[in-house]
Amino acid sequence: MSYAHRIEPGTRVSLGAIDPRDTGGVGKSDGQERFVALNAELSGLQELLYAAGTHAVLMILQGMDTSGKDGAVRGVLMNVNPQGCRVESFKVPTEEDLAHDFLWRIHKVTPGKGMLGVFNRSHYEDVLIARVHRFVPEEVWRARYEQINQFEQMLAASGTLILKFFLHISKDEQEKRLMEREQDPTKAWKLSASDWRERQYWDDYQRAYEDAISNCSTPHAPWYVVPADKKWFRNLAIAEVLAGTLRQHVPTWRAALDSMSAARVAELRTYREGLNAQ
Repeated sequence: MSYAHRIEPGTRVSLGAIDPRDTGGVGKSDGQERFVALNAELSGLQELLYAAGTHAVLMILQGMDTSGKDGAVRGVLMNVNPQGCRVESFKVPTEEDLAHDFLWRIHKVTPGKGMLGVFNRSHYEDVLIARVHRFVPEEVWRARYEQINQFEQMLAASGTLILKFFLHISKDEQEKRLMEREQDPTKAWKLSASDWRERQYWDDYQRAYEDAISNCSTPHAPWYVVPADKKWFRNLAIAEVLAGTLRQHVPTWRAALDSMSAARVAELRTYREGLNAQ
């Protein structure tokens, strides 16, 4: 079964209808055991991705503050080879960023073939925070849905596998996590007054996410809503989707590697024959 909720193209998502506490009927012990197996598999899948060099993977993580984007990166990717993985985080745009179109700073850090790229926040901020805080007019952020779809379609056509995850946390769970950070000296550095200010816009953000997910879940770049109140389940759901997607391309990658191996062996044979002829 799939633990994440895949949003089919052309359908309308209602975040209120998806329980952030859901664990897909699996218990924590069984879920963690399953996650360990998936995590080990991901290590091998990423090695094939890197070696074959025929595809790139772009994993996008979005969610409200404390939803676990950093934790998902650490947990799901704990066993991948750092050589083949790159994480990008997108903060407030710089003056240089703002002098270009909103996708400029995104496109230049998309993963190359063989690489697993992770976006901790992404171009979707330009239809989320930009909308909620009215940084741009409505006609501007509404037009961005189609611009995003075209951008992602171009990446997919160039061999990038795109997976987008919304980490769906409840407002109560967010408050609990913020309070825990405040009381823990080892985590208080993460706090910002803006975390609490943004809670005032909770409903606005939920509507903005529903529109972004509904308008931009496509066959080549699907959105997945991941119940994220339980951290172990969040990681399990993401790992399951990621492993399942990569698994589909193993025959292609093995064929590419077989071809490369044959070429390398032939090259070595020719080299040795040349030495023997001297």
